[in-house]
Amino acid sequence: MKSLLATASLALGLGPCGIAQAQEWPRQPIKIVANFAPGGAADQLARVISAPLQETLGQPVIVENRGGAGGNLGGDFVAKSPSDGYTFLMSSGGMVSINPHIYAKMPFDPAKDLVPVASVARVPFYLVVRADSPVKDFKSLVADLKANPGKRSFGSPGNGSSPHLAAEMMTGRTGTTAIHVPYRGAAPALTDLLGGQIDFLFDPGISIQHVKTGKLRMLAVASLKRAPQMPEVPTLDELGLKGFDADAVFGLYAPAGTRLAVIQRINAEVNRALALPAVRAHIETLGNVPEPLTPAAFGDKGAADFKRLGAVIRERGIRAD
Repeated sequence: MKSLLATASLALGLGPCGIAQAQEWPRQPIKIVANFAPGGAADQLARVISAPLQETLGQPVIVENRGGAGGNLGGDFVAKSPSDGYTFLMSSGGMVSINPHIYAKMPFDPAKDLVPVASVARVPFYLVVRADSPVKDFKSLVADLKANPGKRSFGSPGNGSSPHLAAEMMTGRTGTTAIHVPYRGAAPALTDLLGGQIDFLFDPGISIQHVKTGKLRMLAVASLKRAPQMPEVPTLDELGLKGFDADAVFGLYAPAGTRLAVIQRINAEVNRALALPAVRAHIETLGNVPEPLTPAAFGDKGAADFKRLGAVIRERGIRAD
């Protein structure tokens, strides 16, 4: 993680040469690779931010989905792309803070081959069940899991994903067990919850519309603070799991070696976009919270999560294979 943080911190200072290079860029379309399936948080946030970036940069900004292997397929593609400022990755911080702990062999090193560029949103995870579930609140969910050890199931966007870890943290803290069913993204997991194939889910926000239409019931938020979109829903911290924090920060990364002037420019444009009322409102409707950070602060967050979540992964024995 040290090299990632060092590279990010260098982005804070630009000389005249760097400024001149940034002014020459961009001269062609820019690609944002979302490393999870269409409809998930990475995909939706990439599309939210692409429109204002396209307007201010004066070039088309194209979103391409490359999901799979817990975000590693998209991450590997970007890590091995030219560092010319025309390919970026939109990813959960879990690719940096979680995947190196759970994959025996990574096709790339997130800490060395990618650099943090701009945080876009803090993504709370919402604990949801179907509206017709006999589980009415978090207390009754725990009681049901204890009465039916290993018989209930939960989905996630993939093995070792942030929602997977949220569920492992919850079952570990409550002394319960449930079967993990990994999917290739949050959207297919939500589809199976709605269809009755799984029993509960920690969702990155795309479930909120179904909660509001009465198809799902929200039991809790896996954050230290209540979500502004659902202020009536308690946090797991409030419900007795003190200090429970499973939030993930999603943002843009670039191939190592990308010019610091370009990183600085993208960071500034993303932070400017996050201040726009329409962009903030769009992100909030997704269940997320806009989170503008400097490249260095974004890197610091990844490093802190690398240590914190690594302890959970070792304790729970989570592996991707």
